[in-house]
Amino acid sequence: MSGRESHLLDGRLKIRHLVLVQTLTQQQSIVAAANALHVTQPVLTRRLRELEEILGVTLFERTSRGVTPTEFGAAFAEHARAVLAQISQAARHLDEIADARRGRVIVGSHLVGANLLVPRAIAAFKVQSPLVTVVTREGTPESLLLELESGQVDLIVGRLTSPPPAGMTQRHLYHEPITAVVGAQHTLAGRAAVRSEDLSEHPWILPGPETVLRHELEEYFFRRRINVPQNVVESTAFLTVRQLLLDGDFVAFLPTLIAQEDERLTVLDVGLAGIRQTVGATMSTGRRLNPASLAFISCLVGAAGPLEAARGTQEPRTAEAGERISP
Repeated sequence: MSGRESHLLDGRLKIRHLVLVQTLTQQQSIVAAANALHVTQPVLTRRLRELEEILGVTLFERTSRGVTPTEFGAAFAEHARAVLAQISQAARHLDEIADARRGRVIVGSHLVGANLLVPRAIAAFKVQSPLVTVVTREGTPESLLLELESGQVDLIVGRLTSPPPAGMTQRHLYHEPITAVVGAQHTLAGRAAVRSEDLSEHPWILPGPETVLRHELEEYFFRRRINVPQNVVESTAFLTVRQLLLDGDFVAFLPTLIAQEDERLTVLDVGLAGIRQTVGATMSTGRRLNPASLAFISCLVGAAGPLEAARGTQEPRTAEAGERISP
């Protein structure tokens, strides 16, 4: 430990010293800084002298126009601002823990669950906690996990994996089948039944190759000796996928509820039995959620109930040859 570092940690450095440096840097005047801090000029000057003795350097120089930070002063002022910002953040965090009616909940989501579950949970949550700000962030499962690990999001709503990622805990909410979806104007939309082979005659919209769903779809069609078309768009951004379905001849493989809630989209009567997603919330095991986040999870559970209850009408009732319908 260096001599200057030991001086900073020997108990003489006070928060008021940091506030003084920040205020002097902003005001650039002894008189203005003293007025802003509600102290006399001699008191402010004495505190500045104390701090300079602790650091062993001169922080400010007097000029005809006021005071100017030295090189040491400018450098120390940056650290003072950072420390005071951390203290302010800690105070806000404690306030959020003490009062679940205020604060912020940051929710990461990807395609599954984002269309109905998250909006419904937010609507219910804002009724009971109108002063809590809800922030949603969309991304791939991989990118959102990185944000969850770093504390940039409080929880992720989307497909659950088995086993959970290391350091994560999961809360199951409901199951959702995957289905083939087209625009209402599509040539396949009016058919009573569609074979899997018919899908390969059209361009597809698929999730990215890094996703579990993409691997499951490729395995599904490989087992049936159906080639994935060369004409493919990779996207999990629902607005992009939806517009492509409305404007083109695309076939997308999406959670069933997305299409069922949109009259301009059509769910095809094609068997994709066994391909479904378990939707839930993923949290970091090592980080304690504040009361607002816990309250939001309760709203997710409440919003998921009707979706799970409707599952019986979503599951395929018939299977293709050699295929078993999942219970």
